[in-house]
Amino acid sequence: MPSEYSLSIVLEKIYENQLALEAALMELVILVEQQGNEAIGENARGALERIGENAGFIRQGLAQLIAKEKD
Repeated sequence: MPSEYSLSIVLEKIYENQLALEAALMELVILVEQQGNEAIGENARGALERIGENAGFIRQGLAQLIAKEKD
């Protein structure tokens, strides 16, 4: 059983923070676009796309790490 501050738990918390930041950024993008700043919104959406791509990779890595810790 992993300790409270095991690597997998710490990385899981970082991952959760990433998802929260992604959601917050999306809210700001929507606001900026509603104010007519399409170029800024487009740039930020590019960053959001990268975050989304990386989230799947991080999730898979965490699953593998957790599985190894259980062995």
